Amino acid sequence: MRDHALRPTAEKRFPVSWDQFHRDTRALAWRLSGAGPFEVIVTITRGGLVPAAIVARELGIRIIETISIASYRDRKQGELAVLKAIAAEILQRESGVLIVDDLVDTGATARVVRDLLPRAHFAAVYAKPQGRPLVDTFITEVSQDTWIDFPWDLGLTFQPPLSPEGV
Repeated sequence: MRDHALRPTAEKRFPVSWDQFHRDTRALAWRLSGAGPFEVIVTITRGGLVPAAIVARELGIRIIETISIASYRDRKQGELAVLKAIAAEILQRESGVLIVDDLVDTGATARVVRDLLPRAHFAAVYAKPQGRPLVDTFITEVSQDTWIDFPWDLGLTFQPPLSPEGV
């Protein structure tokens, strides 16, 4: 889950295309294939929905559960609130549960889910240093002050070069 209030003012950006996100998520599934077996995916909405679908396809997992956690009201960060909980039968499982998210940022949301599912394997496509200790498997680490532009947040527009001399 991305903390929009933490968007860097330095504007370090990491734009991710649909192709790149699909490749990175398939790489995550490949890494996870040796860590299972997994019978259930619990995905953190909304960012975890797309990678969960790809991982589920790649690993042949049919049961996908969601948890929805919010920390923003009227564009101000507040207390974390679980808007949609995990089904009791999944919370009771001793093994075979995989948590999937697009990004672990500060780790606030990951901590909530980890507390609910302490025996689950936590996977994210991308990780930042503050949240990295909470995930078991990830593909790419980016600096804490980097904002990831996911493909579902982007439109096709001109991208200026990093250097003003590049224009």
